[in-house]
Amino acid sequence: MIFNKDTAEKTAELLLQINAIKLNPENPFTWASGWKSPIYCDNRLILSFPSIRNYVRDEFAKNIEKQFGKPDVIAGVATGAIGVGILVAESLGLPFVYVRPEPKKHGRQNQVEGFLQKGQNVVVVEDLISTGKSSLMAVEALRSEGANIKGMAAVFTYGFGVAEENFKEANVDLFTLSNYENLLDLAVQKQYITEDQQSTLQEWSVSPSTWGQE
Repeated sequence: MIFNKDTAEKTAELLLQINAIKLNPENPFTWASGWKSPIYCDNRLILSFPSIRNYVRDEFAKNIEKQFGKPDVIAGVATGAIGVGILVAESLGLPFVYVRPEPKKHGRQNQVEGFLQKGQNVVVVEDLISTGKSSLMAVEALRSEGANIKGMAAVFTYGFGVAEENFKEANVDLFTLSNYENLLDLAVQKQYITEDQQSTLQEWSVSPSTWGQE
């Protein structure tokens, strides 16, 4: 679910402007999973544009507090959401931790890095939601440390049905600055893509795991 329509449209426009989101229906990208995709999203680029990263920071901070109440801690999912998560925590005057994909193999073997006390209320910040699997692994790592997860806030989601099911099953409320639906509407409006290309992009979102396979 998006925080609000205005933010969703503005965020989509900014991501397109800096090529954080690339749309190429005729020459699809191949994801690490092997899926063929007419879209590629790299929200790490946000950090390289001060005015845009400040916008994302401010929208996160404002809407997190409005939707979840002010948490005790902000947690970022490594590695893509560490930078944005720190910005949000700084804006809200809160402690920050981050979650590795798996525990370290040496030292203290931490998966959650930073100071976290049992029972603290945590909002998790993520850069991108596809199936939600890796994001929810971070949630489980935080819960295993005794955290109370208030919800997750992400920059962008593809809006896959499997992600919605995964978040529901994990009992985690997800809100995003923007999503695939608003992105496509904005992309047509601003002439980044044609209406025919929009149809192709919509078809992909229905069955992304099998799209483009002969």
